[in-house]
Amino acid sequence: MGLTFADIKLTNSEDLALLHKGYIQEQEVRSIWVNALVDTGASMLTIPKSIQDQLNLPKVDEQRVELGNGSVITVDVVGPVEIRFENRMAIVTAVFIPEEIEVLLGAIPLQSMDVLVDPRQERLIVNPQSTDKARIFFEGIEKMLSLGKLQELKKNDEENS
Repeated sequence: MGLTFADIKLTNSEDLALLHKGYIQEQEVRSIWVNALVDTGASMLTIPKSIQDQLNLPKVDEQRVELGNGSVITVDVVGPVEIRFENRMAIVTAVFIPEEIEVLLGAIPLQSMDVLVDPRQERLIVNPQSTDKARIFFEGIEKMLSLGKLQELKKNDEENS
């Protein structure tokens, strides 16, 4: 299996919130289209300094990350950042690497957007079982909901489909 890349749009989520509240105009929202390496072995979105600078994403945390060679480093976590791929969207934090690396799209945003890697065509695709909207899995939540509430949610979903 070769490398898989995908065109994704990254947007500063704080800018989107300011836009929705009427504090800034649409042209002031910081966004960038990138060709990201899809890395199912990575957990998070990973971005280089140039993209962190362009989107002006603030530091929200520090994280220890284990690299593929087994070494562990401490990196900044920045965000929130909105990721868009086709008809999918996720809001995540990103690991910031202060060097010019490729953008890596890891497993957490992939799962949040309900997208899959097509290994034969080496491309990212929308889950064919849920093409209109992302489907997120919540194992065990049905045990917390009352039977009546669960049936109500299913009925609402059927009516909206």
